[in-house]
Amino acid sequence: MTDNLNSPEYDIPPEIQNQIAITTIDKIYNWGRRSSIWPLMFGLACCAIEMICTLASRFDLARFGMEVMRPTPRQADLMIVSGTVTKKMIPQIVRLYNQMPEPKYVLAMGACASGGGPFKEGYNVVSGVDKFIPVDVYVPGCPPTPQALLFGLIKLQEMIDKQSIKNVRWYSKDPIEPIPVPVLGPDLMDPRQYEQIMALSKELPIDKPVDAEAA
Repeated sequence: MTDNLNSPEYDIPPEIQNQIAITTIDKIYNWGRRSSIWPLMFGLACCAIEMICTLASRFDLARFGMEVMRPTPRQADLMIVSGTVTKKMIPQIVRLYNQMPEPKYVLAMGACASGGGPFKEGYNVVSGVDKFIPVDVYVPGCPPTPQALLFGLIKLQEMIDKQSIKNVRWYSKDPIEPIPVPVLGPDLMDPRQYEQIMALSKELPIDKPVDAEAA
């Protein structure tokens, strides 16, 4: 632990290196967060089975301090999108993301969550969850193995290590606006694109109703 926290510019006598650590606020803050990431407990498709295997005894996600999967988004730090994201499911995913407190992270697990996978051209599938919520780590595969998920989580820890309280979004003075929840009607509509949808609808020709008597 002290090897990761000690600042190299300060020399500590060898006889007290096990008792004293000279570090920075960023290092101790990031070390605490990276070692206690609580994922949100939900799965979407076959990738969720691999995620469950990662939590089991063979791969033991508890080694990283991530075994506490929370059933509520208000106690979760990480959303693992494990599986196919359908148009019917994305409003719920965005709502859960908005309910997660900062700092929060998103990991897209598998080809479906990352870009639609083999169902990319399907009428009911979203071509990547990053079209609606920001993604921090992508784990490729169909489905990814537990080792691949562990590698993605290690990359997330490395990303957290490089963050600083000076420039992270949750300590900025500007308010963090929630992401508008998509609306599922005849098709999926993103509220952020309403003006563009209205502009396109005005350009389309309007079919006049057929007069039954004239026909």
